[in-house]
Amino acid sequence: MSVQQGWAPHLFTPESTGAGATTRGLTQYLGSVAVGELLGRHQALLFRGFDVTETSLADVMPALLPERLAYVHGNTPRTKVSDNVYTSTEYPPDYAISMHSELSYAHAWPSRLLFCCVQPAATGGATPLLDGASWLAALDERIRADFGGGVRYQQYLHGGRGFGKSWQATFETDDRAEVEKLLAEAGVSWEWTAGNALRTRQVRPSTLRHPTTGEEVWFNQADQWHPATLGEETMRELAAIVPADELPQSVTFADGSPIPDEYVRAIREKGLALAVDVDWRQGDVLVIDNVAVAHGRRAFAGSRRVLVAMSR
Repeated sequence: MSVQQGWAPHLFTPESTGAGATTRGLTQYLGSVAVGELLGRHQALLFRGFDVTETSLADVMPALLPERLAYVHGNTPRTKVSDNVYTSTEYPPDYAISMHSELSYAHAWPSRLLFCCVQPAATGGATPLLDGASWLAALDERIRADFGGGVRYQQYLHGGRGFGKSWQATFETDDRAEVEKLLAEAGVSWEWTAGNALRTRQVRPSTLRHPTTGEEVWFNQADQWHPATLGEETMRELAAIVPADELPQSVTFADGSPIPDEYVRAIREKGLALAVDVDWRQGDVLVIDNVAVAHGRRAFAGSRRVLVAMSR
């Protein structure tokens, strides 16, 4: 089911559910409904007015995330705040984060994502949402055709000192053997390089069929991994200090040929333009189908704290 014009996450409030305006009220309500069926019907669920806090979130998550996952092999900077609960991407607030499905570059990805707003930004900071089928349909036919063979992602992860993330932070371990086991199971090729650094390569599809609806969705992070979206000035600065094969992340078509700059800019701009914003209020909890719905972040000012967890 593709999202139609005017679509928004399905809103649940104390008034609409008949539940008390407390975390306990929300927890009791969630215990009386089939969350999976609701998510399958609406693709995104927004719970508002239940006074969920960073502490009380632990009471809500079991009903919403049946099997919480660690953010292993994640490519963005985050802070782990509790058991498989993380801060949202710690990226400079004056930049937007483009639309994407979490871990779409990996061999396995979460089925559900949960966001909890502990503190909304003073201005901006919305989380935009867009269903992947609509995004795919909106892209130029030539882009869709050229991406048909998939994409190749490359990471260069330093060993403790360097630009970008370390492999220890990425895989939440300092055991090389454990990292190699994870990479082998994921079908990722790798090599250890000078300075205890790790280089990985993997080829993944650019689209995916939703396991329930069968719809084809745009499901890759080519624009986020491509240096063109950083802007020409940043690209020049990076080129001056970091060799091309030591960029923290890069991407090509599956055969190794370059993805045109204009392609990734068009993908990014189209996604952000079509998305529907969730303007956060303190205590909001949002759950989305990670395959059906892409998410991002608008630029903001002031302090903002949004927590993220994920589940199969």
